[in-house]
Amino acid sequence: MSKNYDLIIVGGGPGGIASAVEASLFKINSMLFIEKGENHSQTIRQYYKDSKRVDKNWKGQTVNLVGNVEFFDGTKESTLDYFETLLDSDGIDTQFNTEVDRVIKENGIFTVVTSNGNFHAKNVIVAIGRMGKPNKPSYKILRTLKEVANFNPYESRGHEKILVVGGGDSAVEYACQLSTINNVTLSYRRTEFSKINDINQEMIKEYDQRERLRVRYGIDIDSIENKEGKVKVNYSNGFSTIYDRVIYALGGTTPVDFLQKSDIDIDENKQPIFNKQYETSVKGLYLAGDIIYNNGGSIAMAINHAYDVLTDITKTAK
Repeated sequence: MSKNYDLIIVGGGPGGIASAVEASLFKINSMLFIEKGENHSQTIRQYYKDSKRVDKNWKGQTVNLVGNVEFFDGTKESTLDYFETLLDSDGIDTQFNTEVDRVIKENGIFTVVTSNGNFHAKNVIVAIGRMGKPNKPSYKILRTLKEVANFNPYESRGHEKILVVGGGDSAVEYACQLSTINNVTLSYRRTEFSKINDINQEMIKEYDQRERLRVRYGIDIDSIENKEGKVKVNYSNGFSTIYDRVIYALGGTTPVDFLQKSDIDIDENKQPIFNKQYETSVKGLYLAGDIIYNNGGSIAMAINHAYDVLTDITKTAK
């Protein structure tokens, strides 16, 4: 028979890791930590270049941490090392390489249906992010372009002519990092950046003014074509440019199918509905991290979610 847990945490990012730490400190007797990747923090591992800065806050917002998990600005490597130490606890069972299909509640007990069997718990925290399913442009990306039309910067081989598409922090950081050994253009359909933090605002301004890269504001892309293994980008102003590679940094989408299969109520914008303690319409089923926000959130916010959720779980259990 499968083990019944007091708590199952779905998702191995900052919200999930903080939830596991808080659960241990709140004396949750048994918990299971489930992640679809082969290790925790898959978004940081996959989408962050080596030595890339990892910020506690987001879009210049200052968040005061509550609870028992500390976090400071650092690099990709220091952040992964820190999260590794947090998870290094005998009280946390881990299940990696496990895809969660849905969460079902029957007779007061949750069944978490996964690719590696079913697991049962009294409470569940869903802390999955959005980057695992990146937003795609409205126009078609041909299969023949899959090697050179990417959603992260790691396929770049250096000394390429690259177009980065997007207007968020990731797009700016990708463009600036890639410009050290590539000819980079950053394309943003609006006339100015409004979604990036102050540090990135200054950085992209400096890089643009010093001509370390080029920024194309206020021009959309109508389509892309395969031009002898390169990407021909057709802009809305009638001009076209050929690039060695295009990298999309358009954010991620809420996993609507998962929410619906788990009977979680969603609003007219297909965002999950939850209360002040981040409990969904299904009692005992909570959310934490990026899944809560339409436009993304910070690591600090995710850590605070974990504390608030565990506070509510333990209060309810009394």
